[in-house]
Amino acid sequence: MSRCVGAIVSAIAIWLANSWSAGAQPTQANQMAADQQLTGMRLFNQSCRVCHTKPQMTSPLYGPQLSQSSAGGSAETMRDVISNGTPRMPGFKYHFEPAEIEAIVAYLKTLPPAMPAASPATSR
Repeated sequence: MSRCVGAIVSAIAIWLANSWSAGAQPTQANQMAADQQLTGMRLFNQSCRVCHTKPQMTSPLYGPQLSQSSAGGSAETMRDVISNGTPRMPGFKYHFEPAEIEAIVAYLKTLPPAMPAASPATSR
């Protein structure tokens, strides 16, 4: 009887180990993506936030509010704009490493598109 229980426990342990190792791959990839996005958020907050977010609700924006739909949703265009800049924005190719620019793009791809500004209610 104890042999049977031992065999069952061994079979369950082997099954759990195989299930866990098969599931470890996506978890590891998800963790790497999350780490990249976290790095991107940190870099965005250090260098981009000053122009691309409002410090308070009534403040104007200097640059456009950024999101996953910025640059038409194209990661390649986002990389190009961050690297080379625009007439109103400096390029960051000498400030950031390519992996850091990629991290900022990964972070921007997590941001939902900006909600349109609500129009004030009209009085009757």
